[in-house]
Amino acid sequence: MTFPTFVDLLRQLYVNVAEHEFALPDKQQTDSRVSLLTGVHRKEVSRLRGAGAPVRVVPDSVSRTSAIVARWLADPSFVDARGIPLPLPRASEAGEASFASLVESVTRDLRPRAVLDDWLDRKLVEIDENDRIVLMEGAMVPRGDGEVRLYYFARNLGDHAAAAVQNILADDPPFLERAVHYDGLSEQLAKSLEAYSRKLAIDTLLHLNKHANQSIQSDPGGTSRWNCGIYILTSDGTSLVAEEPPQQKDAGGETS
Repeated sequence: MTFPTFVDLLRQLYVNVAEHEFALPDKQQTDSRVSLLTGVHRKEVSRLRGAGAPVRVVPDSVSRTSAIVARWLADPSFVDARGIPLPLPRASEAGEASFASLVESVTRDLRPRAVLDDWLDRKLVEIDENDRIVLMEGAMVPRGDGEVRLYYFARNLGDHAAAAVQNILADDPPFLERAVHYDGLSEQLAKSLEAYSRKLAIDTLLHLNKHANQSIQSDPGGTSRWNCGIYILTSDGTSLVAEEPPQQKDAGGETS
């Protein structure tokens, strides 16, 4: 992604978050107020708002794929006793777990065969020696699809920024936003900590997904939404900040 493209996307993100998350009660959000909140020129604000805000538009490839994968990772019918997604036959008798029953449990607007062909092409699944469909790790990580990656970039960065800003403005910070950080480490230890934290993070997200997926079965629905994200960063200390790397180990705890 080129720098001008990144800047334009970030500009759209700022305008979108300001418009939807910082509107005053019972007042129409104006270009002037969005410009004041973001620092983006009023003419640019008008152009971006008129073009439609991209952050809340969920691509079909995101909404359908993520919903089916989330069900595969959470529903007891499609995981084993350890919570690992089961290899699924293409179809089976009524009441038995299969790829067809998985897709149909989420949507009947798509044919399971069409979903399977698309996922095989995108390498989200593979066929094992017993002709069963196996979920690949890549199904949980948007890679080749630029539209999907840009959507999650905008959504996650927007939610993180909104939570951070509200934590700063509120007397009693309403959202959890914490990080554990250590500086002055060897490259070997940094990689070891990354691998360990990655495992814990994936386990946590899978557990949360299972709980949420089961909870929505009895939820009447509404307009609220929930997002819990985790990020992990390992760097050499010089590539992201313009300062000398610390000479001593610096242990950091929780940061708001």
